[in-house]
Amino acid sequence: MDLPSAIPAFNLFGETGAFPDVIHCERIWDRARLHDWAITPHRHRDMAQLFVLKRGRAQVWLDERELDLDDGGLLFVPARSVHGFRFRQGTEGLVLSFPLPVLAGGIADRAGAVPDLSRPVTGLADARVTVLCGEIQSAFAATGPYRASLLVALSHALLAAVAIIAARSDESGHPPQHRRMTEFDRLIARHMAEGWGAADYAAALAVTPGHLNRICRSALGIGATAHIETVTMTEARRLLAFTRLSVAEVGYRLGFGDPSYFSRRFRVATGESPSAYRGRFGAGQGVEG
Repeated sequence: MDLPSAIPAFNLFGETGAFPDVIHCERIWDRARLHDWAITPHRHRDMAQLFVLKRGRAQVWLDERELDLDDGGLLFVPARSVHGFRFRQGTEGLVLSFPLPVLAGGIADRAGAVPDLSRPVTGLADARVTVLCGEIQSAFAATGPYRASLLVALSHALLAAVAIIAARSDESGHPPQHRRMTEFDRLIARHMAEGWGAADYAAALAVTPGHLNRICRSALGIGATAHIETVTMTEARRLLAFTRLSVAEVGYRLGFGDPSYFSRRFRVATGESPSAYRGRFGAGQGVEG
């Protein structure tokens, strides 16, 4: 396929109109079959999604990783993560889409963060998840008073159940990210192209650079500058893998005025040049998944 000049960002896949409901629930079969069982790489800026396979199989592209989903598998995709699929024909299951206010509204901690749902989650759908998915599917298809309230309440219960699965499977050993860390990540996403440094972000957060470093080390075990570099290079890998932007254009989009300096920083961060990294995705880019 021809690669886009930017990673497509949709509300629902292939749709750029307003989000159609308080949440969205649909069968994998309903949308995947319309696209020959392949969903090309894309992302959602203001929405998270949960995929639950009842039967079948899916090859998944999630940022720079590839993984497989089988019968009973679940995948939670946070906002802004690039994801694509190639489903086995006839695969059945559900796709649930949650606008970010719904995600945070009922299961966030007192600081407004949902740490266990800030990253992709994979696992098996347990009995609680299966029952809640069925309840949401029924409520979504219904009409009448309190429908929206019921959908939001069920969604909070389901997202909490997925967060429990994520917490149980977390092997990182890092303490949860708190409100300041969540705000920091949002600022990085918003100002990445401006080349902000740790001092700029600290000023925006109304903390000292030293305090921002302590926040990062408590949450992730690394300092603020290292975290900015990690997030930036993660976005660089996404753009190199999923767009046709030149290496220089990728660097410019990430705040690097000098393409050579961007290439050097990328090599330091990943161990290979941007061109070599992109070359490893040459075969995968020809697959609509």
